[in-house]
Amino acid sequence: MGHGEKANPAEITRCRVLRALIARPQEEALSLAAALAGRGIDAVIEPMMEVHYRTAAVLDLADVQAVLCTSANGVRALARITRERDRPLLAVGDATASRARAEGFTNVASAGGDIADLVRLAAMRLRPQGGRLLHIAGEVVAGDLSGALRAQGFSSERIVLYDARPVGAFSESTIRALRSGKIDFAVFFSPRTAAIFVALANGSGLAACCRTITAFSISPAADAALTTLSWRDRHVAEKPSQEALLDQLDRILGERHPPP
Repeated sequence: MGHGEKANPAEITRCRVLRALIARPQEEALSLAAALAGRGIDAVIEPMMEVHYRTAAVLDLADVQAVLCTSANGVRALARITRERDRPLLAVGDATASRARAEGFTNVASAGGDIADLVRLAAMRLRPQGGRLLHIAGEVVAGDLSGALRAQGFSSERIVLYDARPVGAFSESTIRALRSGKIDFAVFFSPRTAAIFVALANGSGLAACCRTITAFSISPAADAALTTLSWRDRHVAEKPSQEALLDQLDRILGERHPPP
């Protein structure tokens, strides 16, 4: 840059390392962190919950025609208490299906969306007279999957195999990053994790830090949990998938930092 030339504010901003807070467990956040790194964004992984598996639970798969999992944690919990890997497993989304395959389950199908998509997948692939359905879940669930399945004529049961307990505070490194304004984006994958973040931000006096952060949510329900905080702006993925969420991020990055 020569004397007398003015710096482009967008270029100055882009020269600074961008950071995104991922409110997700470490194992589930790694693929997103890698995708962000490919975009020149550093990931700050900050789980909002601690998962405790109920390994002493007894699982009866007699006359179960299929198992339904609505989270990767449900898949991990299932894998811990049964050696059976051949029974049909219907997953709510691609990330949950990927976890199931990684755990050795061989008959996996993804609904590629939300609970309603999972119900449609079950109705398309299964028959009510084929046997009962088993929903692997945590203590706290979003929506009534078993009720929706029963409305389709299925016999469905929910079994709790893990507890996802809210963390009591942000990590010290995240507190420092928030206070110093070094978090540019925050990414939320469920209404519950979004609500926990809001509670922690309010409880630790960090709510005002969100005014410079752009929030990205995987669903309208997750976004709704963020409304009591003031954000720079908020965006919702067009579909409940990590890929769609990244598409939204790319759009915002393109608007803020257009190519020369």
